[in-house]
Amino acid sequence: MTKQSSETPARRVVLVTNVAAGSLVDGGLTPEALHGLLEAAGLTVVPEPRPDAPLPERLAAAAAIPGIDAVAVAGGDGTLTCAAQTLAAQKIPLGILPLGTLNLLAKDLGLPLDLDAALAVLATGSVRTIDAGEVNGHVFLINSVLGMPARMARHREARRGRMGALDLLRMAAGLLRHLGRYPRERATLTLDGLTRQVRFRALAVVCGDYREGLGQVLSRAGVDDGHLTLYLVETLSAARLVRLGLGFAVGEWRRLPDLERHETDALTLDSRRRALRVMNDGEVVLIVPPLRYRLLPGALRVLVPTEDPR
Repeated sequence: MTKQSSETPARRVVLVTNVAAGSLVDGGLTPEALHGLLEAAGLTVVPEPRPDAPLPERLAAAAAIPGIDAVAVAGGDGTLTCAAQTLAAQKIPLGILPLGTLNLLAKDLGLPLDLDAALAVLATGSVRTIDAGEVNGHVFLINSVLGMPARMARHREARRGRMGALDLLRMAAGLLRHLGRYPRERATLTLDGLTRQVRFRALAVVCGDYREGLGQVLSRAGVDDGHLTLYLVETLSAARLVRLGLGFAVGEWRRLPDLERHETDALTLDSRRRALRVMNDGEVVLIVPPLRYRLLPGALRVLVPTEDPR
């Protein structure tokens, strides 16, 4: 494990762990074990002020500690988004220990998923500024999704950390039920000064844009591109779902006839519903419409691997 040079002062970090995330949920790692690993990597670990508080309050208290160099967060994409809600527009960098299920943000940033290598980035990495998105005060770093995917997420959340074969079959049955009978969402979309009525099965607002290419499923082309990308799928039958899935698999999906795509820095989505189910970076929240999306350029500072000058 890489340690910092004795000539460089050790970074002072406060560690915040989400014990409900990926590699932590089954007890494979503990906050105490991670604390020891950070110290072994040459970091000075400052005690967390409110370890028993809800996660947002823990993160706020950690960010308020004077003299720290970073807030190190152990968890998945949803945990990192919760951290970004606190750290956005602040000078304190976010250090990432990718211990979730998908770790999409870590992959987009080029962070190693190996724990020892991720610890080395916390100790010796450089600070990079990335964009974020916001909808009605809720920050997201990857995407904000409405429609069928957000509704299906309820089943995943109910079985987090204990998905078996029967649970997967139930999710598949739920997907087919939604495809066959669930009505499309109706909304009023305002984009680039134009307002129109839309109906959709799935709608996603991506911070930046996804990369096309073989094997590049849900991989973004950049994290500081300075724009949002709107994707809208009006209909989603079983056949269209297969065609969209094949398009993702071979890396050619943007031009599919069932997919609408727009680049923007702001949009508004209104609805007659009292609240809309929105999935921000995998975490579902209910938000009262209209939904006002906007880009937050350079909103977050993160620790990333230092580039080799050679």
